[in-house]
Amino acid sequence: MKRILLSLLIWVVGSLLIVILYFSMLLFATILFPFDKKRALTHAQCFWWSDAVIALNPYWKFDVSGAENIDKNRAYIIIANHQSLADIVLVYQTKMQFKWVAKESLFKIPFLGWCMSLAKHIKLERGSFGSIKKVYKGAGQWLRNGISVLFFPEGTRNQAGKMGDFNNGAFKLAIKEHVPILPILIEGTGTAIPKGSWIFTTKTCAKLKILPAIETVGYQTADFAKLRNLAYSILEKK
Repeated sequence: MKRILLSLLIWVVGSLLIVILYFSMLLFATILFPFDKKRALTHAQCFWWSDAVIALNPYWKFDVSGAENIDKNRAYIIIANHQSLADIVLVYQTKMQFKWVAKESLFKIPFLGWCMSLAKHIKLERGSFGSIKKVYKGAGQWLRNGISVLFFPEGTRNQAGKMGDFNNGAFKLAIKEHVPILPILIEGTGTAIPKGSWIFTTKTCAKLKILPAIETVGYQTADFAKLRNLAYSILEKK
């Protein structure tokens, strides 16, 4: 009974935090509209939200390392492996400015999706070549304006405990825009959110490691597979 009541409290307060986040982001986006075209301060509201969500859940213990590998004066293609929806909460612990590339259906979720739209994250309609072209165009514009772009190159959550194959898009874009790859390794979040239930029963000790950037200087367009394989091997060995 104790776990049921605690889990209910976590979900209710967690949902309330998303609602509060939405109105906070809406306020900043509205007031600062003429001055914050990149939605940097709007995006930054997710930092306190991430802190609050992590503090709320007694089943979670998250650790972040490697912040020294972030140069705040550079834009990156950020790549991270993907195990759980909790990854989204954890990545905000980097305190970086970035735009997600996320599937279009997520933008339709009340409050959560509205927050993503307010922050101007990038929509991807799977299976649509036209959508992929729009993603490349939008991501390229953000990179040229000094804002990093984050991909989950596996394309979906991997629940098997082993990284899936990487898609090519992030690596082609990094070479095209002459920006470095910033690899992020996420470990342990696969058990953070209950599967097939809403009751939290498993304590999760997860880690996010920010690894040294992979420079793309010297890579040609045709070298995307080489860059992809290098990034994969770095994350796999860590």
